[in-house]
Amino acid sequence: MELFDLTGKVAIITGSSRGIGKAIAERLAEHGAKVVISSRKAGPCDEVAAEINGKYGEGRAIAVPANIASKEDLQRLVDETNAAFGQIDILVCNAATNPYAGPMGGIADDQFEKILQNNVISNHWLIQMVAPQMVERKDGAILVISSIGGLRGNALIGAYNISKAADMQLVRNLAVEWGPSNVRVNCIAPGLVQTDFAKYLWENPELLKTVTEPAPLKRIGQPDEIAGTAVYLCSPASAYVTGQTLVVDGGLTIAW
Repeated sequence: MELFDLTGKVAIITGSSRGIGKAIAERLAEHGAKVVISSRKAGPCDEVAAEINGKYGEGRAIAVPANIASKEDLQRLVDETNAAFGQIDILVCNAATNPYAGPMGGIADDQFEKILQNNVISNHWLIQMVAPQMVERKDGAILVISSIGGLRGNALIGAYNISKAADMQLVRNLAVEWGPSNVRVNCIAPGLVQTDFAKYLWENPELLKTVTEPAPLKRIGQPDEIAGTAVYLCSPASAYVTGQTLVVDGGLTIAW
């Protein structure tokens, strides 16, 4: 258990009121971390924090709503976490957006800007705010949730994929910069996971079959299956892993 022990660690997880982010927060808490639940709406954040506190003890989770597009909101998220728990040991940048599906030629400027802002620039902002204390302590784990879309082209979600490829390079660059200070920066690239965010891809049985049939495991993923990988990348078990993108996709990218 020492390899995966997060006792005494403090983790911020964006987009954690549902889906993959919620599953990651729950599993980090299960392994001993204090977690900060954050998404745009206060109500869902409060509910998840209450669930975690009910299961693992009062004070294990707090809710700090924040809009990732707002630099002021992100700074408040960091400040309130520091005030409540004293420090930040783990940052999981999970929140993302995709307001457009279709060929790149049809995307509006504001849609493309929103994708790049929320999926790349906001991650950069939040990491900038959190990393200095990790560098000073010479200890920290930063995790960005990307997508296998960042590894390939796609005529339906090309702009989203561009942002996810940028996240992978962001991780590589920061891993080089902060490795000497023992701050690890890694990425998870999930395949299709059964979340509300990806509902338009899996609620159509024909489209779902098209995506899952070529994969060796031949099924859609579940949020908790991404959470296990997140625990690994945030824990001592991955102490010698940095700058990597770990693909969790049921084998789709190696078979299709």
